Amino acid sequence: MTRDLFARQALNQIPKILTLLDRNPHSPTYGCFDRNFWHYKIIDFPSGMAQEFVWPLALAYHTDLPDNPFYQQPVILDWVEAGILFAASSSHPDGSCDDYFPYERAAGAAAFSLLASIESYKAMGLHNPIALQFFEKRANWLAHHMESGQLSNHQALIVLCLDLLSELLHTNQWDRARSQRLEQVLSWQSPEGWFIEYEGCDPGYHTLTISCLARIYLLRLDPRLKEALIKAVELAAEFIHPDGSYGGEYTSRNTYNFFPHGFELVGRWFPEALEIK
Repeated sequence: MTRDLFARQALNQIPKILTLLDRNPHSPTYGCFDRNFWHYKIIDFPSGMAQEFVWPLALAYHTDLPDNPFYQQPVILDWVEAGILFAASSSHPDGSCDDYFPYERAAGAAAFSLLASIESYKAMGLHNPIALQFFEKRANWLAHHMESGQLSNHQALIVLCLDLLSELLHTNQWDRARSQRLEQVLSWQSPEGWFIEYEGCDPGYHTLTISCLARIYLLRLDPRLKEALIKAVELAAEFIHPDGSYGGEYTSRNTYNFFPHGFELVGRWFPEALEIK
C-alpha cells in the first residue's frame, strides 16, 4: 500500500517532466530536458543535470500499476534513449558537462546524470555503443577530476557510478579511483556521524550520501562502510523536527531534501534505520 502511494505520487510528476523534454525526433535537440535551452532559448547551453530525468521515465515505464499510462509504452523507451544520447552529444569532448555556467564542467551534474543514464540504460535493456562510449568517457573524467569544494555526496555518487559502470562494462580500470574516492568520503565523516558539505553538516545532502553509500555497501561488504552508515543514520534521526519536517536553512547548504532509499537499504540489517519517520 505504502509503496503504491509513493509510486502514484511519483507518476503524477511524469507529465511535468515530459513538458521539459524535446520530444520531436526531427529536432537537433531531441532528447534535451532543459526547456530553457531548447524551447525558450534564454540560455545558450543546456544544463547537463537536466538529463537525469531519463531515470524517472525509465521507472515509470516499469511501474505496473492500474491507470499508469506510461507502463510499457514503447515511446518511453525511445525518449529515454534519446535523453541519454543528448547527454552524450551535448557534453564536452572530455565527457564533462555544464550546469549553471558555460565551461563550468560541473562534477555534480556530470555524476547525477551519469548515474541516471546508467540505471536507465540497464532498466530499458538498451544496446547502444554510442551510449556506452559516452559512459566510459564521462567516468574517466569523473575518476580524474577533483572539484574545489568538499562535497561528500558528490564523491559518494562518483564512487557509485564507477562501481555500477565497472560492473556493466566488465572492467577494473577505475578500481584505484574508486578506492581513493571512498577513502576520501570516509575521512570526511565527523565523529558525530555527518559527512562534510562545504564547511559543515547538511542533513539533506547527508541523506543522499547515505543512499549512495548504502548501495555501494551492497556491492562491497566493507565493515568500515557499515560502521559509517550506522553512525550516519543515527545522526540523521536527530534532524527530524517535531512536525516531521527535516533539515532547513540552519544547515551548511540550507536544504530540506530527504532521500529515503538509503534508509530502506540500511534497514535490512540495521532496523533502527526504518524507524526514522
